[in-house]
Amino acid sequence: MSAAPKYILDKRINWSELSKNPNPDAVRLLEQNPDKINWISLSKNPNPVAIKLLEQNPDKIDWWHLSGNPNADAVRLLELNPDKIDWISLSKNPSALRLLEKYPKKIYWSTLSLNPNALRLLELNPEKIEWSWVCANPGAIHLLEQNINKIVWSDLSKNTNPEAIHLLEQNINKIDWWWLSSNPNAIKLLEQNPDKINWWWLSANPGAIHLLEQNPDKIDWSGLSSNPNADALRLLARLDYAEMKRTFQPFAEELIETVFHPCRVSRIADVYGMDLNEYLEFL
Repeated sequence: MSAAPKYILDKRINWSELSKNPNPDAVRLLEQNPDKINWISLSKNPNPVAIKLLEQNPDKIDWWHLSGNPNADAVRLLELNPDKIDWISLSKNPSALRLLEKYPKKIYWSTLSLNPNALRLLELNPEKIEWSWVCANPGAIHLLEQNINKIVWSDLSKNTNPEAIHLLEQNINKIDWWWLSSNPNAIKLLEQNPDKINWWWLSANPGAIHLLEQNPDKIDWSGLSSNPNADALRLLARLDYAEMKRTFQPFAEELIETVFHPCRVSRIADVYGMDLNEYLEFL
């Protein structure tokens, strides 16, 4: 017997933010509450189950957001519907290099500058690089180190590459703390500067759960609804153990009746060369 877990939902859940959350438990909540799905947000969700929901509801797909969705099946949907592709969004999609290389004239170089898999194209076309975007690109650190004077520090503050964090640590006065609060690799810096934390972005930060648990009054529930960390989901939706117990009670009773049926118990006692009373005492 199998059944989906039952949850006690926090009324502060933001379903639009939850709809883009790739955590499997978040997507399970969406499946259990289809009337609350925000299809625009779901279109950017790379979880395979979210993609299946979109395939089952093609009329609800937001093609702008789907164009940026890195799931391979999302890219396959785009290949099947090339007239619906948004090339601005596709240009930042790390799974869409084949399409971008096939249609180079449709590339948007500003958003391509954010694409961590497009470094070869960027290096071949340095005059087309948009430096504010490339500063947030975790695959472009070597370009930034070679062009320190072109760094836009607010955008670098979003960059999750550990080397970007190292650059920020060397230039504390240039950090954008708003964006840094969203950076899962910047927790040490945030812990050292708690007065500079932006709690909306921290609530969405998958590396910051312990800080949120220590400061529950500062949690932003919209931000938390988009947080892919499994422990964030635990804060949003607690397992309803009482309801789960009621659901499984008939199965439990049936299992006990089967396991302890007199004929079965007697047969097992015979297998072990024991009389029935001796076997029951052993149990």
